[in-house]
Amino acid sequence: MKGILLAAGKGTRLYPMTRPVCKPLLPVYDKPLIYYPLAVLMQAGISDILIIAPPGEQAAFTALLGNGSAFGLNIYYTVQPVARGIADALVIGESFAGGDQVCLVLGDNIFHALTLERTLKRAAEQTDGATVFGYWVENPRPFGVVEFDETGKAISIEEKPQKPKSNYIVPGLYFYDRQVMEIVRGLKPSARGELEITDVNREYLRRDALRVMPLEKGCTWLDAGTADNLLVAAQTIKGIQEQSGRYVGCLEEIALNQGWISREQVRSMGEELNMTSYGQYLLNL
Repeated sequence: MKGILLAAGKGTRLYPMTRPVCKPLLPVYDKPLIYYPLAVLMQAGISDILIIAPPGEQAAFTALLGNGSAFGLNIYYTVQPVARGIADALVIGESFAGGDQVCLVLGDNIFHALTLERTLKRAAEQTDGATVFGYWVENPRPFGVVEFDETGKAISIEEKPQKPKSNYIVPGLYFYDRQVMEIVRGLKPSARGELEITDVNREYLRRDALRVMPLEKGCTWLDAGTADNLLVAAQTIKGIQEQSGRYVGCLEEIALNQGWISREQVRSMGEELNMTSYGQYLLNL
């Protein structure tokens, strides 16, 4: 399975913060925002990853992550020349995917749960159809809402409905089988001129091939798309780390647990950062 990380948003809702630096490189507590969705792909066992950056920003991503070898990854980069919607990431990443299954994650989404890795690997093991996740919220109206039965089979999916059929929304993380590129090639732009990810999911629903995995009640999901959300995300990450003693989105730790890098490599990276709490954490793994 290949991973695609869409990090090409201009972040206009965060101006003036994002005028000199794009949103996925902003800090969320002690790490760049992009670490968190990248961690999700890694926890799913995915090591071949395409990062889609805004035009002119690729060098900044490369300076941060390189080719991914420090984390046992193979990271590739490309750009989204024009903002054409989330599903456009699949169009851009078609040659990278090379006919493999694909996991697409949005660059401003943060996920954390004690059982998250197990859930992600279950999704990655599915070889047919599409898997999305259900996250329970009190007010689902501003989101994409999914209705599903007790087996996880999707019944309906609606974008920002006035009368939601469910309290479960679909966050920015999607697992697709090999059919997805054929589906995306048949998409037509919506009224706002974008290729909509909901239309991809609706086609899987039409084919009776859309499953939903509800995220556990204790799961944290954050969309760091506004200044308020960015602040809440930083405070939430800080709170989780202080309470649990474990870091959220620590790429080196995840890579170590996956067996992609050695403890000696982690220690070497920790020594480079030993003046920071992050470096001290690595040294104590």
